[in-house]
Amino acid sequence: MEPTPGLQLTPRAAAELCRLAAVGGKPGQAYLELLAGSCETWALRLRAGSGGAEPLARADGITLHCRHDQQRLLQGLQLDFQADLNGGGFLIRGSGRIRSCACGAAFTPLLASGPSGG
Repeated sequence: MEPTPGLQLTPRAAAELCRLAAVGGKPGQAYLELLAGSCETWALRLRAGSGGAEPLARADGITLHCRHDQQRLLQGLQLDFQADLNGGGFLIRGSGRIRSCACGAAFTPLLASGPSGG
């Protein structure tokens, strides 16, 4: 099955996912899981491996997997990585489709004016 279109990986995110996967002993494979957030509805958790889930996105040597029932929440969004003196972190962006917390790793989907159809 081909990945669901819609989640975009920036080059920085793909590079950091590749590093995370290699360090975790699963080169080329990363798993994104959405957990209940404290500051927003959903928080990201990323780790090495496929997690037994379906491919969601591919870029620059990494395949990102996610549970099928969570993939629709990530459509139209972008995963980025920002490095800083503390190591940095993954950020989710959605240009008006989500509300992010200050850390950028948690989000709440904003409701469209009509039915989502999905």
